[in-house]
Amino acid sequence: MTDKLSAPIAKKIPHSMTHHDHTRIDNYYWMRDDERQAEQVIAHLEKENHYVEQNMAPHKALQNALFEEMKGRIVKDDSSVPVKDGKYWYVSDVQGDDEYASHYRASDEQLSDKTLLLNINELAKGYEYYDVGEMTISPNDTTLAYSEDIDGRRIYTFRFKDLNKNTYLGDVLENTEGQLVWANDNKTVFYVKKDAQTLLGYQVYRHVLGTPQSDDSLVYEEQDRQFYMELGKSRDDSEIYIHLAATETSDVLALDANTPMGEFRRLLPRLEGHEFGIDRLAGEYFILSNNHAKNFRLLKANEQTIGDMSQWQELIAHREHILIEGMELFDSHFVITERELGQIRFVVHNYQGESYQLSFDDACYYAGVGYNPESSASTVRIHYSSLTTPSSVYDCDLTTGRKILRKQQQVLGDFDAKNYASERLFVTARDGVQVPVSLVYRKDTFHKDGTNPLLQYGYGSYGITIDPSFSSTTLSLLDRGFVYAIAHIRGSEMLGRNWYEQGKKTNKQNTFNDFIDVTRALIGQGYGHQDKIFASGGSAGGLLMGAIVNQAPELYLGVGVHVPFLDVLTTMLDESIPLTTNEYDEWGNPNEEAAYQTILQYSPYDNLTAQAYPNILVTTGLHDSQVQYWEPMKWVAKLRELKTDDNLLLFKTDMEAGHGGASGRFKSLQDKALEMAFFIALLSD
Repeated sequence: MTDKLSAPIAKKIPHSMTHHDHTRIDNYYWMRDDERQAEQVIAHLEKENHYVEQNMAPHKALQNALFEEMKGRIVKDDSSVPVKDGKYWYVSDVQGDDEYASHYRASDEQLSDKTLLLNINELAKGYEYYDVGEMTISPNDTTLAYSEDIDGRRIYTFRFKDLNKNTYLGDVLENTEGQLVWANDNKTVFYVKKDAQTLLGYQVYRHVLGTPQSDDSLVYEEQDRQFYMELGKSRDDSEIYIHLAATETSDVLALDANTPMGEFRRLLPRLEGHEFGIDRLAGEYFILSNNHAKNFRLLKANEQTIGDMSQWQELIAHREHILIEGMELFDSHFVITERELGQIRFVVHNYQGESYQLSFDDACYYAGVGYNPESSASTVRIHYSSLTTPSSVYDCDLTTGRKILRKQQQVLGDFDAKNYASERLFVTARDGVQVPVSLVYRKDTFHKDGTNPLLQYGYGSYGITIDPSFSSTTLSLLDRGFVYAIAHIRGSEMLGRNWYEQGKKTNKQNTFNDFIDVTRALIGQGYGHQDKIFASGGSAGGLLMGAIVNQAPELYLGVGVHVPFLDVLTTMLDESIPLTTNEYDEWGNPNEEAAYQTILQYSPYDNLTAQAYPNILVTTGLHDSQVQYWEPMKWVAKLRELKTDDNLLLFKTDMEAGHGGASGRFKSLQDKALEMAFFIALLSD
């Protein structure tokens, strides 16, 4: 494919920005419209969408075939594994061509008296976008609260339903984060309200059912905008928590759940650089802390000692090469999630000091602790999948470790796991560091002779680890001879906390170097043809894509850039934009000159230059509240102005969606089909 049709050309209006005696001229700054209503902006986005349609029209049959192929692998009638919470068992299911699930409960595991709680399909009628953020039921099981977002901005409204009468209450809570916690009196709830400008949650309100939202009481306001805020409840339901988390610092406030009119108290002093997670069971606090422990350690405290870290009792010491990622408390045992050399495992401990490991056999895989609402349970629910093993649900006996497979994702069509193989490699980066890579391919189409097309995915920010898990959609590429690779680059926590710190702030260039070096190594080792290499990433992974096409454009035939963070410097200098001030510990604060210069060196928008670029597909959502639509819009306009090639540059905006893309289980496949068709068509040109 080449850029033969007339591409939309944006007008240029110079906008000067000077910081630290350095001036930048942004010719496309005018594209920012916080209200998303400016006629010239909407008109240009629509021209870009039309341009996508024109260029992809010859491949519409392929795109449709891919969509039907992916949709055809999904079981139309499906249900979750029932989970017990209190006196009821809860389950969700989807039917036929429904985009969304329906939620039920019953008084036994066999669901003999299954009762409908919510049909999301009914709620979503009339909306192009619809998302339920959270469903939560009062402790006495009589009132359901759920939050809904109807435009993808992640601004949620709570509604309440009387489950005995099957009627809605008059209570409506607007402009929330979408999360709510019940006090133990069954009538008082706490929720987080958003800042209207930055869309950050910064205030906690108390609401009593039967009263208007205007009467709600502000119980806590966070003054430091670097902190994200969320609510929680202790494992034993005795306390309500306000969890505060900056990139490098944690804080928590607690309230007795039986006295909702009381005041929240800070459990321990806020200490810069101290990150921790906390829970409570049977009057004791369990704390995962990085105090003198980069990869975290587990400690215990009681009501008297929780405020004094020197009195905490250590249960699991810090280990240099093992990262503790989480804990789940039960009455008889506690389960610790650990990661060593990038691999997840679970260690089950009793309270007498004995322990054993739960492990899995695949070369590379994902595993995570599922929803376990009851501390009295004798089993822990585990979710598991690998690049060749569909998503599986296990109940593991806490005493014996015996794993019972409760369900495995059914993949329709001719899928047979034995036809596919996965590998785990370590690639040597330019500075000698060993970078993990997960690979999957179809055995009968893969030839390790450098002839296969290869798609490489990466993220590499915020310490978020992209574990290798099963994707039924990726089969459409594997069955066409693609190799799929995940580069576990620095900026994640795949190899522990240090792996993350080596990919942030002043070390951010390591993230980009790792991705590029993995590409070169995979070509060199025969996993992919040098002229058939593709890359894809979204959000902070979209920043990664923007950086690699500036720094090594010759390596890639096609690149997918999704909801991308591309104008890093301008965004991080603007405190009115969501997710700016509380991102300083990730990227650095460019109000400081050293951080300004660091970001300036890699910011994708600022480093576009007159050179040849790969074929590129960019996607975004007009209502994205995390990465604003104008970042990719500006980047595409500037790239069109500067690039010296005639390769394709397509920019598609979903005019109804936000950061998460289209809602619904089938509609979201259209975006995947578009990218796959874009890549596959390039191979035939």
